[in-house]
Amino acid sequence: MNVEVIGTWAGLVWNALNEADVLGIKQLKKATKLKDKELFAAFGWLGREGKITIQVNPEDEKELMVSLVKE
Repeated sequence: MNVEVIGTWAGLVWNALNEADVLGIKQLKKATKLKDKELFAAFGWLGREGKITIQVNPEDEKELMVSLVKE
């Protein structure tokens, strides 16, 4: 993996979240067609930039919900 590839994955995640507002991990994997390690690398990129929040789904505590930070 190199930085450019991770940035591309982060762009895929950002675009999916921009269209859907809030998505679970499974939904993001389906929307972006990324594998687990690719998705989590993208989360690291976006998290470091302060662009996403990750929270536990109150209805299903085993599921994480990801959304863009509202500016």
